[in-house]
Amino acid sequence: MEHHIVSSYDDELKFILRRISEMGGQAERMVEQAVSALIRSDWGLAQSVVADDILLDTLQREVDERAVLTIGKRQPMAHDLREIVGAIRISNDLERIGDLGKNIAKRVIAVTDHKQPVQLVRGIEHMSELALGQLKNVLDVYATRDDVRALEIRAQDAEIDALYTSLFRELLTYMMEDPRNITACTHLLFSAKNIERIGDHATNIAETVYYIKTGKQMEVERPKSDSTPSIASPSSGLNG
Repeated sequence: MEHHIVSSYDDELKFILRRISEMGGQAERMVEQAVSALIRSDWGLAQSVVADDILLDTLQREVDERAVLTIGKRQPMAHDLREIVGAIRISNDLERIGDLGKNIAKRVIAVTDHKQPVQLVRGIEHMSELALGQLKNVLDVYATRDDVRALEIRAQDAEIDALYTSLFRELLTYMMEDPRNITACTHLLFSAKNIERIGDHATNIAETVYYIKTGKQMEVERPKSDSTPSIASPSSGLNG
């Protein structure tokens, strides 16, 4: 962070950055615990994740309010303005990641009484490890404003997309083999889509870091490997 002649301006920026850091930790924790609850059918842990979402919402409101106040008071330009606009964007992505974690937790509550196919649950676990790794890395990139690593993280999203496509096909096969699997597999499918979208939000953050550092936007088209039919991934229908 660049230092300014008016020290109170630096204090305002530090407040915003601390809140973003807290949001990042909270979002990571929620996703990790939601997937753990799904794998272990831990209803109590799932309830805890759902309840924690309000903390993330509160932090996002604080970031938004302080960012608007700072823009109004300081009228920042160039890099300073990009820092504040970037913080607003990133807080929105982290809040959505928390929502997706909460959605996974709600699935746990819904499927507690249904046996889940072990190999498919492990596929969800592996996918979440990739998404959480991507989220952790992008938060590190934000802390260091590393535009080169931001580009690398954006490219890694294709791996999560490819894994989602593979898992989607496995889940469909499992459902066709035995209709008794439909309920559990449907909830796993929703959970997998939520994790894939967590990877998308981590990619959004990488793009924002690149913008903050360089003042340039990345190309609109991202590398994608998700080839599932469009009917399988409606943006609203998989939110739970």
